[in-house]
Amino acid sequence: MPAPLNRFKAAIKADRPQIGLWAALANPYTAEILGGAGYDWLLLDAEHAPNDVPSLVAQLQALSSSSSSVVIRPPIGEAWIIKQLLDIGAQTLLVPMVESGEQVAELVRAMRYPPHGIRGVGAALARASNFNRIPDYLATANEQVCLLVQVESRKGLDALDEIVSVDGVDGVFIGPADLAADMGYLGMPGAPEVVAAVEQAISRIVAAGKPAGILTGDQAFARRCLDLGATFVAIGNDVTLFANAASKLLKDFRAGATTLAAKTDTYG
Repeated sequence: MPAPLNRFKAAIKADRPQIGLWAALANPYTAEILGGAGYDWLLLDAEHAPNDVPSLVAQLQALSSSSSSVVIRPPIGEAWIIKQLLDIGAQTLLVPMVESGEQVAELVRAMRYPPHGIRGVGAALARASNFNRIPDYLATANEQVCLLVQVESRKGLDALDEIVSVDGVDGVFIGPADLAADMGYLGMPGAPEVVAAVEQAISRIVAAGKPAGILTGDQAFARRCLDLGATFVAIGNDVTLFANAASKLLKDFRAGATTLAAKTDTYG
């Protein structure tokens, strides 16, 4: 029995657009709710959300029966955390702050077992191997892991050609928020200069034959990125959805109460 098929990796390799959502509430209950919404992929964020390895395990368990593929973003691209995330059952990682081909090569090594990499052999203890119940896990795991690298600085864009050329990188994600900050437009990812840089980067990634990805809450821009050839596109996040819906509910209720009071004063 081989390692489980990575449906997300197969989809982006076949150039099938995958629509996703960022999951940053760091809670298995909300993750399970999102898992039934029908997104192609969900990203569990451990960079900016209050996630640790045990909380990520709980969310992976909550999503085990979901049709949505799960991607995890570690806080940093280092071998020790990559090893832990792969062992708990993550197959696809999105590594932030990537700025060179040399860095990508080290990430590829961290994702793979020897002799092709440096991933520690602890599968007998790991959820990834169904606790050693997948006999061929060690021999087949390398084929099913998926490395996405996040380029989000001018230095990263300058190195984009060498980044996409590294064997073993499965997709390149452009991070508009940090890129905007690095370009001098902090908090303004929709600035024309930033949008132009993102579009050019996506076109370069696609032209190099690699899947491109992005997160944007601007639906028109998300569609534009898909038109440019982006394959994995996230269109929002659970924190903003929850916060906005909670605020809107109260605002609408208060507006309704004001309207009712005005009618009462007029006709009472």
